[in-house]
Amino acid sequence: MSGNKITDQQVKRYMKFRQTENQAAAAAKAGISERSARRIDKNELQPKAEERSWRTRPDPLTEVWEGIVVPMLQRDNEITPVGIFDHLCEFHSDLFTASSRRTLERRIGKWRHLYGPSKDVVFLQSHHYGELGIADFTHIKSPVTIAGEPLKHMLFHYRMPASGWAFAQVIYGGESFAAFSDGLQNAFIAAQGVPQKLRTDSLSAAYKNESNKDDFTDRFAELAQHYGFTATRNNRGVAHENGAIESPHGHLKAQLEQALRIRSSYDFKTRDEYETFICELVERRNRRVSDKYKLEQRQLQPLPRNTSVNYSELYVTVTRTSTIVIKRVTYTVPSRLIQSRLLVRVYDNRLTLFLGHEQVLELERVYSARNSRARSINYQHVIDALVKKPRAFRQSQLRDDLLPNDNYKAIWQHVDETLPADEACFYIVKLLHLAKQSGRERQLEQYVLEGINQRQLPTIRDCESRFLVVVPILPTLKVTQHSLHAYSCMIPGGLHG
Repeated sequence: MSGNKITDQQVKRYMKFRQTENQAAAAAKAGISERSARRIDKNELQPKAEERSWRTRPDPLTEVWEGIVVPMLQRDNEITPVGIFDHLCEFHSDLFTASSRRTLERRIGKWRHLYGPSKDVVFLQSHHYGELGIADFTHIKSPVTIAGEPLKHMLFHYRMPASGWAFAQVIYGGESFAAFSDGLQNAFIAAQGVPQKLRTDSLSAAYKNESNKDDFTDRFAELAQHYGFTATRNNRGVAHENGAIESPHGHLKAQLEQALRIRSSYDFKTRDEYETFICELVERRNRRVSDKYKLEQRQLQPLPRNTSVNYSELYVTVTRTSTIVIKRVTYTVPSRLIQSRLLVRVYDNRLTLFLGHEQVLELERVYSARNSRARSINYQHVIDALVKKPRAFRQSQLRDDLLPNDNYKAIWQHVDETLPADEACFYIVKLLHLAKQSGRERQLEQYVLEGINQRQLPTIRDCESRFLVVVPILPTLKVTQHSLHAYSCMIPGGLHG
């Protein structure tokens, strides 16, 4: 077409179409005229104009480039173009104008490509099936809550880079050995095999980082020996050497955030519900690499018959307040255990208590904030003793913790304001005792709150008649049928007398 220059792309397209089309059709498809097509076939296209070697406008950086910008670039490679731009606008506005920002950025980029220092290079790795597994912890920033309470947690993330198969487990504490060991063993069980090597960063749960040598902690060495893998780690403080797990961290957390948004809620009823949500999310990712995973599974080492230790142990004595203290957290236990000495196995998410060799209790583990203390109080452990002296409730140090939820706290506030002091203590203690006896804690609190809203507080007797089902104890009667001989002895002379 007249007035429009033919581009190199149009020439290439015409020559490609010309292999199978006639001249007119190929020209039409390439967007050129038939006359231009004939000139292309005869190699009579006009030569391109040479690129100009002169500037069309004055260089806006002439006054500042050599004397100001270049020395700054040579001195510090971390200075950004935006930083230099701000400096020039503030202190050299007589030599530089803000409208030249893009020119400055392009010139700095070109200078660094020509004269800047060497950059880090990513070396792509080749992984063989069954050879390597990588494990690490990653923090979750999504505002997940459990029953409205913020959940502070992280994920233990295990991945086999050859196939891309992954495993994730919710961790409620820090990067402890118990959390690491429990997550790793569950990952091996889920993968149905153990890789030849396990790579981590410098976890304090696995390595003695104060030493210059790659010394394992005793428990991590036992774990590696039990499962038969060789432990390796990246250099201290160099997280990107674990790129095969660091990058998937970001992908997993991004997918989790999107799944939570699609769910339209960050709140879960229980921890178990949230853990199930994580497992389903990871399983969804694993289905996409199922073919590669089947190939890798054949190369994994078999699992040992038994798992290794994934907890720490300590002994505690139950105090006269029916409590024990584990890692700055106070827990209540059933009052029958007062003065007993218990063995406690401390897992990441639970505590298991043993009296001798017999397990007597399992508690959900609670973590305290740094340099502070916390409590985990269960009223059912001590309410049988408290009901004998209800007045002790008012001044008890555990008073607010004994109330199981906000509804019971609202009930206590109401009776404390409307009833005499002793009657208020008697009412709330008997109510908690009834909640334990009936096993209907939620229904009981709703019944009482409805009465309060109607300005008619239910009596304890009303609550007992409604929620406490008394099963009558019937006597066991044993009837013995006497023999006929016994009756015959009662008749003088016998049957034929």
